[in-house]
Amino acid sequence: MESERLRLSESEWRVMEALWEAPATLMELVRILHNRVGWAKSTVTTMVRRMEEKGLIRHEEEGRTKRFYPAVAREAVAAAETDSLLSRVYHGSVNLLVSHLLERQRLSQADLDALYALLEEKKEE
Repeated sequence: MESERLRLSESEWRVMEALWEAPATLMELVRILHNRVGWAKSTVTTMVRRMEEKGLIRHEEEGRTKRFYPAVAREAVAAAETDSLLSRVYHGSVNLLVSHLLERQRLSQADLDALYALLEEKKEE
């Protein structure tokens, strides 16, 4: 699946989060998404149908019911979203992105240590 097709709407993220946790039947998804965001059965049904048409999810028949599975990995979607953000907002500059995050987020010493370790690892590649 090409990177552009891996960009999810907020609603698609909600469905995918549920399916990345565990495959589910339609009625299980209805219960999960009703509890999390208050969606009605018709909303979940529409989202599932559209997402299956887009190739984001798939199903397997289990008797008279269908069990839905993610058709794309969380890591692939996260990478596509990150690439899109970097390109659109920061004109491809990792430096601008990191600078912005460092200015806006309070980082713990553990966070800073992890960043230093990551930078050292990349430097050695």
